Amino acid sequence: MEKFNEIINSETPVLVDFFAEWCGPCKMMHPILEELHTLDGGKHRIIKINIDKNPQLANLYNVSSVPTLFIFKNGEVKWRTSGVTYARILKEELTKYD
Repeated sequence: MEKFNEIINSETPVLVDFFAEWCGPCKMMHPILEELHTLDGGKHRIIKINIDKNPQLANLYNVSSVPTLFIFKNGEVKWRTSGVTYARILKEELTKYD
């Protein structure tokens, strides 16, 4: 598996979903991310980071609630939000950074 830094350093925007298994709203994000993948035609990469298995990454990006979503491009945070977010909004945000 690619390392996190290699993935987020892509020139193509990458959506990162910080989540936890025990989180109800995080479970709601799964079908939304699948819908986004379909809407997006697989153009952008979407990855999920479990905060319980990767606490160092959660701390590095000051993730204090889940789900927290980021868009990275060339290693930089371009956008961030917390909470359940609709697929069309995520697609609009990703497209801004193409």
